[in-house]
Amino acid sequence: MSQPLRQAIQIKRPGGYDALSLIEEPIPTPGPQEVVIATKACGVNYADGIIRMGLYASAKQLHGYPIIPGFEVAGHIHAVGSDVGDQWQIGDEVIGLSLFNGYTSHLCLPAEGVFKKPAKLSFEQAASLPTVFLTAWWMVHRQVHPEPNETWLIHSAAGGVGSALLQIGRLAGARLIGVVGSEHKVAHAKAMGADDVIVRETEDLWARAKALAPLGFNAVFDANGVQTLGQSYAHLAPTGRVVVYGFASMLPKNGRINWLKLLMNWWRTPRFNPLKMTQENRSVLAANLSFLQSHAPSLQAGMHWLLERFESGALTPLPVTRFALKEAALAHQKIESGQSIGKLVLTPTTPTE
Repeated sequence: MSQPLRQAIQIKRPGGYDALSLIEEPIPTPGPQEVVIATKACGVNYADGIIRMGLYASAKQLHGYPIIPGFEVAGHIHAVGSDVGDQWQIGDEVIGLSLFNGYTSHLCLPAEGVFKKPAKLSFEQAASLPTVFLTAWWMVHRQVHPEPNETWLIHSAAGGVGSALLQIGRLAGARLIGVVGSEHKVAHAKAMGADDVIVRETEDLWARAKALAPLGFNAVFDANGVQTLGQSYAHLAPTGRVVVYGFASMLPKNGRINWLKLLMNWWRTPRFNPLKMTQENRSVLAANLSFLQSHAPSLQAGMHWLLERFESGALTPLPVTRFALKEAALAHQKIESGQSIGKLVLTPTTPTE
């Protein structure tokens, strides 16, 4: 009998959408304190496209190429290694948080990276929540340390992390101003918790921001980079914080890197003077979960905090757009277009037996 195979999306070397290839290889066997998850859904994040382009630092430094992208899955326990004990049983419905390797039908993970799936969430909803909500939780509760009645500005408020920030900010008692690219995203941002929404294509972003918060913002969450970062800092209130978690405006929307434009944007990216920052009492913070493996216990605590609130209904899953695993390139095109709302997931097909 032939060995069972899994399907996965591999990037042999950085490139455009055609760098994503469907492969089949043996289903992994779990080692001590490991489990294998038969995945029903795999989350897609903007960072996956940066990995495909070869620009994601942790992919180069911690893994290298070839690489299977993906940070999150949901599915059933398929196999259990030794020393796992009775923590997990075959068939348990779980969420898996990985450092890469998530675009696959079967994922081997340390047992400590696996969490019980809330019963009220579908597999697609469950696979869509770890990366964006854990990133938002980390920024809010490990970096910003919010106080009630703060005023926050959240860029990309209809995207995955932006939507999560709105919900977690609402629980923290903040007044939330969301920024979206187009009018069709306004309703979603308000549903996630935004008190007001600024539409960049029809409004003067910073004039409206000033009108809504004339004394400045206590926190601004910015994944745009050069396009907005300087003004995000300039619109902080005293003791305000900008939290940087991406540089989307520097990256292409057609899957191919324009190296000249990228270099120009790199030169234009604001540099912050610590002498001036001390006079203004403003701060710049930054976050990237893939470089936080040394803080695994804190991230596990964050996941349990989030899952408790999904179970209770205090947090709600994001709208999900589904693609087959083999359609990973279409999913990357969608998320890089800037037109997506909520989250995207890939759904693996049954592997070859």
